[in-house]
Formats: sequence, C-alpha cells, structure tokens
Amino acid sequence: MTVRPRRSVLYMPGLNERALEKAKTLPADALILDLEDSVAPESKIAARDNVCEAVKGGGYGRRELVIRVNAIETAWGMDDLRAAASVEPDAILVPKVATPGDIVTVAKVLGAINAPAKVRLWAMMETPSSVLNSREIAALGADPENRLACLVMGTNDLLKESRARALHNRIAVVPWLAMIIVAARAYGLDILDGVYNDFRDETGFRDESEHGRTLGMDGKTLIHPSQVAPCNEVFSPTQEEVAWARKIIAAFEEPANARKGVITLEGKMVERLHLVMARRTVAIADGIEAMRRTQEEWF
Repeated sequence: MTVRPRRSVLYMPGLNERALEKAKTLPADALILDLEDSVAPESKIAARDNVCEAVKGGGYGRRELVIRVNAIETAWGMDDLRAAASVEPDAILVPKVATPGDIVTVAKVLGAINAPAKVRLWAMMETPSSVLNSREIAALGADPENRLACLVMGTNDLLKESRARALHNRIAVVPWLAMIIVAARAYGLDILDGVYNDFRDETGFRDESEHGRTLGMDGKTLIHPSQVAPCNEVFSPTQEEVAWARKIIAAFEEPANARKGVITLEGKMVERLHLVMARRTVAIADGIEAMRRTQEEWF
C-alpha cells in the first residue's frame, strides 16, 4: 500500500524567502507554497520566482511540496501553471474549485505542456458550489488523467460565502465537511481540514484537530509553524492502534485464516474490512517513521 502521511500541511507565503528556507527544518508532512491569497497582486511574479527556485533547489527531504497557483482565469494563472509544472512539485493546488470542469481544465493544460505524470492536483473546496458539487469533483479521482489526489477544505472562505458564524463547535460547517469527506472516501481521495486562525490558542487548535480527525480528516492545513507538532500528534496513529493493526495483519496472514472473511482475535470479531484499515494504519505509521529518520539524518 502506497500512502503518504498528510497530518500537517503548512501554508508558506511564496514571497517570503526566509520562510521558504525555514520550512526545510519544520517537521510538517507537506508544505503548500502559496502564490495566491497570501501574495499581493504587485508581488505575484516575484513570489512565483521564489517558489519555483525553492522547489528546484530542493532540500525539503521527504516533505510533500505543493504549489498553490492563482486561478487559471486570472492574469497570473496560466503562467503559474507553466512555471509550477516546470519544477515538478508533488502537486499543484487549484484554488476555488467550484465544478469538475475547474480540475479537468487544469489537468488538460498540464497534459498539453507535458507536465510529468507525478505532478498531481489538489482541489481547494472553499465555495458553496464546491460543497454542492463535491461528489462530481471527487469522482474525477477515478481517472488518472485528471491527476486529482486530495481535497483541501477552505473553511474561512466557506464561512464568508455562506454568512455562517464561526463558532468553536463548528456546528455550521459540520454538514459541509461531512458531505465532502464522504465524497472523498467514495473515490479514494485524501481530504484535509481547514485552518485554525488563532495560532496562539493551542487548546482550541487541539480541540478542532481532534474534531477533524473524528470526522475522518487525514490531516489539517496550518498557518503557523507552532501548529505543526500538536497537529502531528493528533493525526498520528497511537502505539496501541499500530500494535493492534499489526496483530490483525498477522492473524489474516496465517494459512488457516487466508480465506476467511471474519476471524476472532483476542476475543473480538475482526472482518476483512478491518484488515484494510489495519494495512493503512501501518502504512501511515511506517511513512511517519521514514520521515522522522530522514529529518534526523538531514539535521
């Protein structure tokens, strides 16, 4: 099973060269190098150059590198796509995805400019139309030509567009999150929770991260380096979860259980669906350990 941990995904402003360099030392699973919201119009080109130079220069270890471009219909969108594809990040994050066509169009552009197949697409789900069309958008993940690998919640924009109140229990956004999580799972996509704005409030951040994990999120997008460590902790499988997962895998590997759909393990009924879950848990744990070792070797 090939999976990548996406517990902590940190936005980095593309114009800030020091931040891009600092990101090489942070234990985030992935970095979103931003050319869109965090960059003023007069600085878009400079930010694009900074980000492309950073990706081309390397030094980020096993961290997944994602470039958030400006929307294709803007003055910078097409040039952003060409430049991003030329440095071959792990993914390009498409902003304000409202319909399946928003992803299909970008995928076709990448195909036309011969972008390597390894460059995937992530979709920002940040408008009411994103929610309403989440099933059709997620369904694009079934066709490799669409490159779609991950959905990213833009909860700040969703709150603004819907005029809902931003309460700590997130009662307004839970139905939207749940709809998009189910759509993502139906088509084998990862999904990331939105940001928590008050980076000084670690208790509130932890609570919201636990809430996201309970809903089924794979990780959370972040706005400050201080959020990385608690986010990694919340979204990592515990030692007990990993140990139990390994026991399930070992039990089903026994010849006597090879063809069974259900077994008993330590007094509990375990089905093959639990085997699938166990394999993913172990794969995530192994990926986390590989990242940890790489970071120790690098520094």
